[in-house]
Amino acid sequence: MTRTSSYTLACALLCASSAFAQTPSPTPAAADNTGVNKRDQNHATTTPIDQPNNKADTAFAASVRSAIVKDKTLSTKAHNVKLVASAGVVTLRGPVASADEKAKVGKIVASVAGVTQVDNQLDVAQ
Repeated sequence: MTRTSSYTLACALLCASSAFAQTPSPTPAAADNTGVNKRDQNHATTTPIDQPNNKADTAFAASVRSAIVKDKTLSTKAHNVKLVASAGVVTLRGPVASADEKAKVGKIVASVAGVTQVDNQLDVAQ
């Protein structure tokens, strides 16, 4: 094989491999949070901004959070749920890994001293 032929073959292979390497990957579907956003815009929906800042409710919220984080079998999502605790009522919001985990978090919160009601609004992540 001549030097020119080898050079031409090498260039052709390089160009062909470059073309395959630059093939764009499919674009993932855009997240649609429309339903959650509409729910959160409703002023009747409890959000973390509604957490009272008095000493008793702050301590109460901390004890609820401590109980959730203490359970190492829960996912990171479950450890990071949003909660609002006021006068014995705890509202839970945010994603968890499964329906079983949603129920488990609700049960853990209900077992905390001082909890009179649990409003479990946790969402199971898709």
